[in-house]
Amino acid sequence: MDLWDELTQRVLPSSSAVALDVRSLYIVLGVALAVVVIRPAWNVARLGVTLVHELGHALVGIAVGRQFTGFVLRADMSGHAVTRGPSRGFGRAASTWAGYPAPAIVGTLLVWAAARGWAAPVLTAALLVLVVSLIRVRSLLTAVVMIVVIAGTGALWWWRADALQQQVLIGAGLVLVVGAWRHVGAVLGDRGGSSDPAVLASLTRVPKALWNLSFLLVCAAATWVCALEVLALRG
Repeated sequence: MDLWDELTQRVLPSSSAVALDVRSLYIVLGVALAVVVIRPAWNVARLGVTLVHELGHALVGIAVGRQFTGFVLRADMSGHAVTRGPSRGFGRAASTWAGYPAPAIVGTLLVWAAARGWAAPVLTAALLVLVVSLIRVRSLLTAVVMIVVIAGTGALWWWRADALQQQVLIGAGLVLVVGAWRHVGAVLGDRGGSSDPAVLASLTRVPKALWNLSFLLVCAAATWVCALEVLALRG
């Protein structure tokens, strides 16, 4: 029962939203900014953005009835997730579309939940998804990244400190949203036929430009929500 109580305490949300003073908020914003503008830091963080991108393909694929068989992260910061099912149709299109919006959506959820004292349940859900996804790793680099992310998430979850969890999730959420913009910006200039919007265009006959526009709209909406949350925290 003691172990059960310990686990329960790490899953339940805070009794009230954790107050984040202005100084702490500025520190979180400063660290998030440094991560995305300092190249060595961004090269590391970008692997996390790519991980969320690939798991976005996988989770939406599972939700629409496809089988998630594996994924890889590459040294050039790209990745690939494989879902098995019909080669055309709604399910294939939905799972293909989900990659680029995933970091923006997940990042916004992290910021929104952390601002309301729900960091602990979100960390629990994230940890479960990561651990289950570990069996689908298909490369050494992917395994290393997953183990590091699981270890960091697990430590933050186990040594529960509400204020620290809130700050880390807000910072990580903002990095994911900015990372989503950077990833979408990169794909806008892609002229090949293997990118997600190109594949979507071939699957649906909807022009690639419209798929890119859908990614931009998701990023814009995510940025708007995060901005409102940060301003509310600032008071």
